[in-house]
Amino acid sequence: MSDSVKNKINNLRSKLSEHDYNYYVLANPTISDPEYDNMMNELVELETANPDLITPDSPTQRVGSDLTKKTNPIQHKIPMLSLSNTYNEEE
Repeated sequence: MSDSVKNKINNLRSKLSEHDYNYYVLANPTISDPEYDNMMNELVELETANPDLITPDSPTQRVGSDLTKKTNPIQHKIPMLSLSNTYNEEE
């Protein structure tokens, strides 16, 4: 495994963590959802190919949460289910 792979993984983790903070804490996303998903997918692929580089603090190993105090939680009558990153009707 090369240092360039390690550097790429570390760079993606850093960028994704920054975008997570902007989105979840500041409620001010700085990139689009598809851009974020592309970065996350690239990280997943790199970590899958190099499992020895997976760390507990990697964005692939945690779930984002709404940490902002600006929103109040509500109870939905019907559960809100994930659409698994769909961006068009065919997906």
